[in-house]
Amino acid sequence: MREFQVTRPKSYEHKGKRVGRGPGSGRGTTSGKGQKGQKSRRGVTIRPGFEGGQLPLIKRLPHQRGFTNPFRVEYQVVNLTALDQFESGAIVTPVELHKAGLIRSAKKPVKILGTGKIEKALMVQATKFSATARKAIEARKGTAEEIDAAATV
Repeated sequence: MREFQVTRPKSYEHKGKRVGRGPGSGRGTTSGKGQKGQKSRRGVTIRPGFEGGQLPLIKRLPHQRGFTNPFRVEYQVVNLTALDQFESGAIVTPVELHKAGLIRSAKKPVKILGTGKIEKALMVQATKFSATARKAIEARKGTAEEIDAAATV
């Protein structure tokens, strides 16, 4: 087994430039700090976001209240009346809804809402159903089957 000797890098041993040691040094008189002002003084600490007395950005912006729930599930909603365009006995999946132009993406969760009436017996597969939508589909001898959102495609 090899043994390694950990040593400091050469840059660690490099000495910093000595400033303020006469005009011939290249860093004399003002020592590279410009002339006058707060940042030329010793012991200066300027807090982050300080804008030289101008009203800072943090104060110019309005207060943002509340919060956004990172676990919120955004459903694509389809009403019962929209399902009437399918033929009787058809299997309506998120892929079929996407092909018909009723939802934007077949990959996102779909919820069927009970607005309107349905006249045909359909086998509807969606992520969620409202209670009225499920009742209306089953009243027409159809089936309302809940599927996993990830299993749509």
